[in-house]
Amino acid sequence: MHNHGVLMRDLFTTIDQGEPRNPMEAARRAMRPPLRKRFYRQAHVADTGAGFSVLLDGKPVRTPARRALAAPSRALAQAIAEEWNAQGREIDPARMPLTRLANAVIDAVAEAPAAVAAEIEAYLGSDLVCYRAEAPAELAARQAAAFDPVLAFARDRLGARFTLTQGVMHVAQPPQAVAAARAAIPEDCWRLGALAAITALTGSALLALALAHGALAADAVWTAAHIDEDWQMAHWGRDALAMERRNFRRGEFDAAVTVLRLAR
Repeated sequence: MHNHGVLMRDLFTTIDQGEPRNPMEAARRAMRPPLRKRFYRQAHVADTGAGFSVLLDGKPVRTPARRALAAPSRALAQAIAEEWNAQGREIDPARMPLTRLANAVIDAVAEAPAAVAAEIEAYLGSDLVCYRAEAPAELAARQAAAFDPVLAFARDRLGARFTLTQGVMHVAQPPQAVAAARAAIPEDCWRLGALAAITALTGSALLALALAHGALAADAVWTAAHIDEDWQMAHWGRDALAMERRNFRRGEFDAAVTVLRLAR
């Protein structure tokens, strides 16, 4: 059966050729096409010598750009295969964040790693953890409790001293701080792709780097990224649509964390 590649092109979005290459965003903003019927019985993993391929009923799966869907470790490939096995009668790409991220890494990040690293670096110039509320005092205290350990990590582990500011007015960061943090961005395309996804989802390259370097746990990073949003919801109530979107993004975040953990 040679149509697995065609099906993957139908199921998963690729880079829009008419727009700037943003691999992580393109992997996320899928239009929801009609769901395809499940056409395979079992997904499993095979060691190809150059990596670990995901197979459907023994046949290779291909990405939207017709590359082999394969991972650098058996554990990561198995986690991707488990997404395929978890599908019901229909294949729902929205419930396959790890496969979507793998597609983005294989088809886009591996092709342009410098551009992806530059996108992460751009966040360092106006990173979320450097901007603090002037008031109310309780929100400022919550931000400090969550963000100060991230800045301490950047200072002590990366040699990067970032500047704090209150309010939303832009503050220029020391070039040497940005350069020092930039040097900590991984070169491996899988970890790079995961880091880019976490940066975009949290709005903070420093939170992503703290997670990647083991200085902060995943739940702490996610909580820190949503302090302002949680504060608003606590005082003005929850928006069901916003929470649905947030839960979807949490699935993408967890997929990126899985790649960080298993890609080695």
